[in-house]
Amino acid sequence: MRMAPLRRLWLNIHLWIGVSLAVLLIPISISGGLLVWHDEIDTLINPQRYAVTGAQVALPPSAYLAKAAEAVAKDPADLRVTGVRYPDEGWPVRVVTRAANSQPGVRPRFVTVFLDPPTGNVLDVMEFGSSFIGFLHVFHENLTIPQYSGRQIVGWAGVGMLVLSLTGIWLWWPRNGGFLRGLRWMRSPRFTFNLHNMLGFWISIPLAVVSLTGIYLSFPQTARDLMSSVAIVTPNARGGFNGDVARQTALTADQALEIARKAEPNANPVVLFLPVQQRGEGARGAEGGRPQGPGPSWRVQLSRIDSGDTDTVMVDDRAGRAAPTIVPQSGDRAASWIRWIHEGSHSGPVWMVIVFLTGVFPTIFAITGIIMWLRKRADRKSIKAGAAQLRPAE
Repeated sequence: MRMAPLRRLWLNIHLWIGVSLAVLLIPISISGGLLVWHDEIDTLINPQRYAVTGAQVALPPSAYLAKAAEAVAKDPADLRVTGVRYPDEGWPVRVVTRAANSQPGVRPRFVTVFLDPPTGNVLDVMEFGSSFIGFLHVFHENLTIPQYSGRQIVGWAGVGMLVLSLTGIWLWWPRNGGFLRGLRWMRSPRFTFNLHNMLGFWISIPLAVVSLTGIYLSFPQTARDLMSSVAIVTPNARGGFNGDVARQTALTADQALEIARKAEPNANPVVLFLPVQQRGEGARGAEGGRPQGPGPSWRVQLSRIDSGDTDTVMVDDRAGRAAPTIVPQSGDRAASWIRWIHEGSHSGPVWMVIVFLTGVFPTIFAITGIIMWLRKRADRKSIKAGAAQLRPAE
């Protein structure tokens, strides 16, 4: 195929994908760009949640859990604490609670309690689904319609964005001249054309990377199967995150954390998850004695002081001892990096800004692209009208 027809083909693909998916790609991109700064934006909107009196985490986890349970005690949804997340310096302690009466197949209701690290005082209580940041998360993930395959729709929109990024590089490449010629601003007398091409070139590769990682995250089971085929992935824990929190435990949160810290003495706690009731748990032996097999486990994530890597320690609530530390496998680390790349986290401020721009620029591309398309249509009509006037009368 000659270059001119091939270029025309890619131009048509680029045009029609951009026009047909603009109504989806613009809000998905903007919400993703804003989520790069989700804590900073939430701080501006709700400063009371972050009005801490100090950075020191002075209380044991049981104290934070008790304060959070008291704060949501009057909620009719029977909210139960599921875990406590320890903060970076200057941020509040967060205790996450979940409705115990959530129906199967329905997204459970989550409520987060923000606590002052030195005193344990309640700073704010936030229902995740009704907050602005929570809405951005849910919309960016599944368009707020998970029951209608919203997550998959976002994934296929990401495929469209990836195609737009790659075809955009092809269309940007100068037909007459070398690479440096394409970097010139004045490739056309039209401002919209120059803006579309220049911004498109500089953001095309990062936009393709963010789109590709978004596709991976939009099809989690397929992505996990794919990752496990090329790297070792840690099996999912029994019961899973959506299981019911155990009503009674043999260990306290303080004891569980102490056992985990003894197993990993050179690490600081990141998050402590309460035990989840396992399926079939509580079955007794033939003589009606004590329950058989392993009991529910506390899950403690800790960050190593020397490297910053995160390890997980499972503490058996019944036996009162820690299982061997779960060190992330190569597939787990790769999956974490894919998420971090997409979110703009754990990669420094430069990448955060770049990911933010990948959320802003698609709106500019949509506007300038549509203007260019409409102008081209108008030019063609003018040419046809002029040709008709010059045609000799029969």
